Formats: sequence, structure tokens, C-alpha cells
Amino acid sequence: MQSLEAIAKISVDCGFHLHRDIGPGLLESVYEILLSESLKEKGLSVERQKIIPITFKGRVLEEAFRADLVVENQILIELKSTERYAPVHAKQVITYLRLMDLPLGFLMNFGAATFKDGLKRLANNYFRS
Repeated sequence: MQSLEAIAKISVDCGFHLHRDIGPGLLESVYEILLSESLKEKGLSVERQKIIPITFKGRVLEEAFRADLVVENQILIELKSTERYAPVHAKQVITYLRLMDLPLGFLMNFGAATFKDGLKRLANNYFRS
């Protein structure tokens, strides 16, 4: 089993190469498929559009939301394809991480001019050692 940081490095590297090779402007769904395949080629397990239930006030909502990509059951990747982030996008990832009890997530915006401008690393009570 690879460390969380090793999985994070592979995830960011695959996202970078996808942005560099394909460029901005496609639909999120296209980047989702391509990034998923790239991560699988690196030997990682990836779930696309993973259905996440929520329990709220004793009631279970079976299909509360869908996570774009979950890598190795440890990292959430939320994809966007917009010119810029809205503040709610990072909040969305933090909430997803908390609800899924995952330590680390990435917000990857393939609509940004550069991959660096479109990448945000977000943590849920996780600190690098």
C-alpha cells in the first residue's frame, strides 16, 4: 500500500500532464474519464462518481452527492472546468472530505490557464509528517 503523500504526488502529476497535453476548455466529464484512466495506468484504484450517503437527523439520504474521483479510498479529487474558482468550490471539497472521513482532497480546475493556477490541496484534519 502506498503512502497518502505518494498517492497525492501521483494524482497531481497525472492532473498536470493531462492539463499540459489536452489543455483547458473541455467538459468536466472528459477530464474525469481521462484522469481516472491515467491514475489507473499508474496502478491506483479509482472510483468515478462514487455515491456518498449522508445521515442527517437520524435519516439516511442514500444518494446525497457523488464524488468525482476517489483514489485508493484515501483521496478525493473534485474536478472543475471553469475560468476561475468560486469560494464555494473549496468549501464543497472540505465538506465532502468531512462527510466521507477522508484526510485529503484536491480541487483540480482544468479551465484555468495553467494547472498550478487551477490546483488546490485541501485537508480534513490531516497534517503531513
